[in-house]
Amino acid sequence: MIRRMGRPGLIGLAARTAVVAGTANAVSGAMNDSRQRKAQDQYEQEQYQAAQQQAAMQQAAQQAVAQHAAAQQYAAPPAPPAPAAPTVDIVAELQKLAALRDAGVLDDAEFAAAKARLLS
Repeated sequence: MIRRMGRPGLIGLAARTAVVAGTANAVSGAMNDSRQRKAQDQYEQEQYQAAQQQAAMQQAAQQAVAQHAAAQQYAAPPAPPAPAAPTVDIVAELQKLAALRDAGVLDDAEFAAAKARLLS
């Protein structure tokens, strides 16, 4: 059999194409796997950080609740309400002042001053 020089035959061309396509496919798959691993590692790192942050927030909240409870426990009791001002029966007081004036104990100026103080 005589061998031709120059261009490869149909089988040689198909073999070369298969080798190139296989190599490209292998390289592409390896790159995709690498990207997926990096993305998965990054996702796991973010989840870990989020879990750590959540745990820190829960611990801070528990400490705040404990401090608030302790502060409430040792806080001074609330002051009792102030007694209500005694209600004054103005009519009765005016009658008493008038009786004192009529009895001569108070003069008109003292009666007017006491009446003004009572009505204010």
